[in-house]
Amino acid sequence: MTLGLVERQGELFNVAVQRCEAELPQASIYRLLHAERDRLFGDELFADLYVKHGRRSIPPSILAVVMVLQRLEGCSDREAVDRFAYDLRWRYAAGVDDEMGSFAHTVLVELRARLRASADPDRIFRVTTELARQAGLVGVRRVLDSAPLYDAVATQDTVTLLRGAIRGLLRVCPAELAAAVRVALVRDDDYTSAGKPVCDWDDPHAREQLVDALFRDGYRALGALRGRQLGPEVAQAVELLATVIGQDIEETADGRFVIAQGVAPDRVISVVDPQARHGHKSTARGFDGYKGHVAIDPDSEVICAAEVGAANTGDAAMAAALLADLPGAPGGPESSAADAVPADQAAAATSDQAPADQAPVVYGDAAYGTGALLTDLEQRGITAMTKVAAPTAPAGHFTKQQFRIDLNQGRVTCPARLQVPIIPARQGGGVARFGRACQICPLQSSCTSSSPAGRTITIHPHEVRLQAARQRQRDPAWRADYRAHRPTVERKLAHLLRRRHGGRRARVRGRVRVAQDWRLLAAAVNLARFAVLGVHSRPGGWAVVPV
Repeated sequence: MTLGLVERQGELFNVAVQRCEAELPQASIYRLLHAERDRLFGDELFADLYVKHGRRSIPPSILAVVMVLQRLEGCSDREAVDRFAYDLRWRYAAGVDDEMGSFAHTVLVELRARLRASADPDRIFRVTTELARQAGLVGVRRVLDSAPLYDAVATQDTVTLLRGAIRGLLRVCPAELAAAVRVALVRDDDYTSAGKPVCDWDDPHAREQLVDALFRDGYRALGALRGRQLGPEVAQAVELLATVIGQDIEETADGRFVIAQGVAPDRVISVVDPQARHGHKSTARGFDGYKGHVAIDPDSEVICAAEVGAANTGDAAMAAALLADLPGAPGGPESSAADAVPADQAAAATSDQAPADQAPVVYGDAAYGTGALLTDLEQRGITAMTKVAAPTAPAGHFTKQQFRIDLNQGRVTCPARLQVPIIPARQGGGVARFGRACQICPLQSSCTSSSPAGRTITIHPHEVRLQAARQRQRDPAWRADYRAHRPTVERKLAHLLRRRHGGRRARVRGRVRVAQDWRLLAAAVNLARFAVLGVHSRPGGWAVVPV
C-alpha cells in the first residue's frame, strides 16, 4: 500500500466547518487539530510506513487525528470510525469535506501495527513533546507518578494456567512437533477446547489428582521437545509452560505435585497476556496488569515522558526512562531544552517557567525516594525533591529513626544508650545486632519481640543519602516547594484515567502494545492542553497565544 495524501485546497466550506466555527469553544482541541493538522501530522511524517507503489492508503494525517480523538474520548476502533462518519466535530478536526466517506475499522489496526514495527513507533507523542519545547512550555522541572493499568484479560488460576500453557504449546507447534508432544501426553484431554477441564470441583481429592496430572502432562510435553530445534514461537511457548509449571507447583514428601502455598514474586497471571503481573497500589489494595508512568512539567502541565512498566516493579525503576530528556541523563541533552527555544518564542512561555540555567529538579512521592535513585540523581546534578518514607517497626516498637546511627564511627546507639558496632555487608551498608543485651534491657517490650536474638538494625547501602533526605524534608521551605509542584501530576493522571475503559483499563495485551496505547493517550491529553494554552503555529515554529 502506498502513501495517500490529503487534498490541500484551502479552507473547506461545508456544513462541518460552518457549524463548528460558529459553535465550538476557542480552546477546543477540535479547533487546534483543524487548524494545525498538516503541521502536526503531515502525511510525510508517515512516509516510511508505506511502499512506493500500490493502492493509495487513507491519508495518515487524517488517521492520526482519528486516533488522537479516539484515545481522548475512549472509543473502540469501530466507535471511532462511526464518530468520524457522523460526528461533525471529528470531520472538522480531520479537515475532510462532506463527500469523503468513512473507512473500515481495520485501517486503524493496520496503522498501529505499522507504527509498532517501525523505527519510530511513538512519533505522534514525540511530535507533541517537540512542539512543547519549541513553544517554550517545557523547562527543567519534572514531576513523576504512576497509576495502575488494569489488564485486558482475566486473571487465571493454576489449573487454567497449566492447561492453557499446554494448549498454547500445541497450537504453535508444527505438525511433526505437535504429534511428538501429543504422544507424550497421558491425560484424557485433547487440549483443543478452552477453559477448565472436567472435574468434580467439590471433591478435594479429585482436584489434587487433576493438578498432579496436569503437571505431569506439562513436564512430559517439555521432555518431548528437549534437544529439538525450535522456532521462536515454539521456544516462547516452551518457556511459558516451564514458567507456569515452576511458579505454582511443589512436590510433596510422597511424590505428589500440588499447588504451592503463597504467591511467586513474579507470577505469570495469564497465558493470554504473559507479561501482566500482580501489583499493589498499597498494602491493602492490589491490581492485575501494568503500571503507567508519566513525567510532567509542573508549570505547563505538559506530559514530557510516558512509560509502561510491570505491575510488580517499583516506581523508581522507571525514573531513568522518564528523565531521559533532562540534562545530565543518559542520552539526554547537554543543555536545557529551554536553551533551544528561540528568543522570540521564549517570551511566549508561561511566566513561572524555570530559567534555562536552573539545575534540573525532580519531584516524586515516597515510591521514588530510594537510595539508588537519590544517588543517581545527585551524580547527574539533578536536585531530588522526592519524599523518603520514614522507617516503621511492627507492634509499635521503636523505629529506626529512634536509634542514633553514627556511620563515621561505625556504631549504632539504641534508646537505652547501648552501643554496638555495624557489621559491614559485601554490597555496602551492614547490620547492627544488639543480641542478648536486649534480654535485660528495661525498654525491651518497647523495642523488640525477639528476646533471644534481640533487636537488629539494618544499615542501607545508601544510608547517608537517605538520612540527609529525611532531614531535608523536615524543612518548611522544602515542604512548601513540594506541595506547590507535586499535586500537579495527580491532576494530569486524572485526565489520563478519567474513562474506565481505555484510560484505567488497558485496551490491548502485551507490554509493547500497552505502552504504545499509553503514549498515544498522553499525546491526546497533551494536544488538549495545547488547545487550552492557545498554542498556534507561525513561520518560526510554535508559540503560545492565549485564547
